[in-house]
Amino acid sequence: QVQLVESGGGSVQAGGSLRLSCAASGVIGSDVFMAWFRQGPGKEREGVAATSTRDGRLYYADSVKGRFTISIENIDNGKKSLYLEMDSLKPEDTAMYYCAYSGTYFFTALRALSPRNYARWGQGTQVTVSS
Repeated sequence: QVQLVESGGGSVQAGGSLRLSCAASGVIGSDVFMAWFRQGPGKEREGVAATSTRDGRLYYADSVKGRFTISIENIDNGKKSLYLEMDSLKPEDTAMYYCAYSGTYFFTALRALSPRNYARWGQGTQVTVSS
């Protein structure tokens, strides 16, 4: 089982930046995708950014391209850390952000950013952007 714990959320003014972190432990595949999702009030959960654990393949939602950066770091004992650097934040970025683990490799953004393709989820961290 893979365990995911997010941190780094908070409140920021529009135009500001935040960095989210996700500590991943357990049996993590060497050829799979991990991703960040978000769910705003009254909205469905949506994919924000996804990255491969093998070859650096990245996918971003159009709404965050050029503003958000996803990265992954190998930690000792097989653990990994997943990051989401968020710049030029907008009020519409306000949401609960979730780290997720798929156990699968994806060749398309459509599949990599679909929440139904992810089996393990963190508890979420709140991001609030004020105007």
